[in-house]
Amino acid sequence: MYSKEESLKIKKEFWVQFAEVYPRKWLLYDTKIKDLTFKFYVDNKKAQVLLDIEPKEEEKRKIYYEKIESLKKILIGEYLPDAILERNHYLENGKVISRVWVEKTNISLNNKNNWEEVFNFFSETMTQFETFFYEYQDYIKDLETNT
Repeated sequence: MYSKEESLKIKKEFWVQFAEVYPRKWLLYDTKIKDLTFKFYVDNKKAQVLLDIEPKEEEKRKIYYEKIESLKKILIGEYLPDAILERNHYLENGKVISRVWVEKTNISLNNKNNWEEVFNFFSETMTQFETFFYEYQDYIKDLETNT
């Protein structure tokens, strides 16, 4: 078991090394859609690449999610075969968002032997997610066009 300080140090080292191995600018918060963000996540059980849909207005969240859900066959068939779509995902703070993600299990942030595997997973998965998003962003962004 690591102390809080040791855990923070490992986490920081992980992200610094990831940035050195893959020194590119990821899309992440720069989707040009205020309420859609891409995220990387890793802990001592799993790594995830996430697309969070979290507008304050419930109706907007529903529309954005349904637009992406309408593209599910394309997303899974051409980009991310292991993608999971969840209309109502509950965060630890109780907030409800919609989420699309891909997950890799049986890895640990604290095990440096897993880092290369996580880095590759992050890079390959986020690249596919971004490619999908760039291809369909005009459709996703347009709240006037229904699914």
